[in-house]
Amino acid sequence: MSHYVIRRVLLLIPVMLAVYTLTFLLFQVTPGGPWAKEKPLPPQAIEYLNAKYGLDRPIYEQYVNYLTGVVTRFDFGPSYKQTSRTVTDIIDQYFPFSIILGFTAMAIALLVGIPLGIIAALRHNSLADQAATFLSVAGVSLPTFVIGPMLIYLFAIQFSLFPAGSAPTGSALQLFEPTNWKYLILPAITLALLPLAWVARYTRAAMLEVIRMDYIRTARSKGLTHSVVVSRHALKNSLIPVVTVAGVLLSEVLVGSFYVEFVFNWPGIGRYFVTSVSNRDYPVLMGTTLLYAGLIAIMNLLVDLAYAYLDPRIRYQ
Repeated sequence: MSHYVIRRVLLLIPVMLAVYTLTFLLFQVTPGGPWAKEKPLPPQAIEYLNAKYGLDRPIYEQYVNYLTGVVTRFDFGPSYKQTSRTVTDIIDQYFPFSIILGFTAMAIALLVGIPLGIIAALRHNSLADQAATFLSVAGVSLPTFVIGPMLIYLFAIQFSLFPAGSAPTGSALQLFEPTNWKYLILPAITLALLPLAWVARYTRAAMLEVIRMDYIRTARSKGLTHSVVVSRHALKNSLIPVVTVAGVLLSEVLVGSFYVEFVFNWPGIGRYFVTSVSNRDYPVLMGTTLLYAGLIAIMNLLVDLAYAYLDPRIRYQ
């Protein structure tokens, strides 16, 4: 098992290098450049900016210098838009908000989706199964640009239970204060509905398959109670496909949703990433792209390691 973990960790190096190389080349072939604006800059100004940020050097030298800064100093370079700040400062400010929002949304998805899928499977073709199936289909079908305004209208405007949007400025830790946690509820629910629906559907399908297997019949024939059969024998094996989809969904919600952050005025990295595209802030785009790729690679590794815990038959040699 330890050899497999070491191999997978080392495999992250060529994966991240490939992501960096492709992203770097994409920036090089993009027409216009970072200084292209509606009102063109004078040639002297463009020459000064290229020299300031090292864009006048050969492409291979830019490639090596940026990679060296990331690996040795975790330095993603300066921002072209906010010249007084580095990309690392921007990530430190905005990414914690996306982390808190993403973990909260995924916690809601798992705590609601897994029991919902279990109930639907154990009461197959019943009213509870049909209701759970309807909710999961609705969660997959309804886009966030419909769900977000609906929640704002109902719970912020009509009933005044939660704030309509925004979040405390400054540190993301302020969200844990008693007066600020309400800002997190509506965006977290909006972001959680899609992963909740997928988790419920995968749990239901996996549970239906497992409870019909021979070892489940054997466990029941030994006189074990229904709750013991479900919790100790059926649930653990049925969670293997759920862990797979949950790992992918977690990596997606952690990087935030541009529309959710935009509607609720949430200061997350997803919203800033999209605005950086229009600003041609290439260092910010590069830094957040590498951050996203690293999160997805780490989540895939954790999912593979979780397989061995959930199913003792799985051994990596």
